[in-house]
Amino acid sequence: MILALDIGNTNIVIGYLESEDNIVFVERLSTDLTKTSLEYAISFKNVLEMYHVDISKMEGVILSSVVPPITQRICQAVKTATGHEAMVVGPGVKNGLHIKMDNPAQLGSDRVVCAVAGIRDYPAPLIIIDLGTATTVEVVDAEKSYIGGMILPGINASLEALVSHTSQLSKIGLDSPRRLIGKNTTECMKSGIIYGNASCLDGLIDRIQEELGQPATVVATGGLASVIVPHCRHSIIIDDALLLKGLLLIYRRNRE
Repeated sequence: MILALDIGNTNIVIGYLESEDNIVFVERLSTDLTKTSLEYAISFKNVLEMYHVDISKMEGVILSSVVPPITQRICQAVKTATGHEAMVVGPGVKNGLHIKMDNPAQLGSDRVVCAVAGIRDYPAPLIIIDLGTATTVEVVDAEKSYIGGMILPGINASLEALVSHTSQLSKIGLDSPRRLIGKNTTECMKSGIIYGNASCLDGLIDRIQEELGQPATVVATGGLASVIVPHCRHSIIIDDALLLKGLLLIYRRNRE
C-alpha cells in the first residue's frame, strides 16, 4: 500500500493505493502556507485514522509538489505521521518520460506525473487537460514524447478576478446554467464561465490536433473537470485518479 500526495496551490490531494485499480481513498486538505509541520502531521494522522489505515502495512510514501515553500515541511509531517521518508518527484527520481522541452527541469512535477500515467493508460498522441488552480494542457506526440503544452488562468481564478474588478457582479456557484443565453446577471456569469471555458478547450483541442496532423486522445483531470467537460463538444475522458496513478507508477519504477 502506497500513500501518495500531490501538493497543489489550493489543495493537497491524499490518496492511499494498493494498485492503479484499487484506490482505497482520496481526500483533500487545504494548502496552507502558515501551517507548521506538526499541524500538517496531525491532519495526515487524522485522515489515516479515519480510514483505519494500518501504518505497518504501508510500503512507502511519494509526493509531488508545485509549492516549494512547504515541500520540506510536508516531508517532515509525513515522516512524523507515518514513519516513512517521502520520495519527492523531481531531479534524481526516474520517471521514464521523454521530454522535448527547452528546459525539461522547469516542467512541474504534477505535469510529469500526469503524463506518465496518461501514456501508460491511453493511446498516443495524447492531450491531457488539468482543470485545477490553473488550467494546464499537456501534449504527448505519437512517439509518446512530451512535446509541450499551455497554461491558462484557472476557472476559479478567472471568476475571482471578474468579481473583484467589477462593482456590480457578485460571487456565484459553478453549477450548470439552465441555458446558454443568460436571462439575468447570475445566469450570464455562469454561462460565460462554464461555456466560455468549454469552448476554449474545444478550440485548443482543434488547434493542437491540427498542428499534430492527426486526432489525439483527450483526457481531463483535476477538481473542476466534471464541471466543464460535460459542456465540451469534443469527446474527453475524465480520469480523476490520473495523478495518483502516475505517482504510484513512478514510485514502483524507483523501487524496482
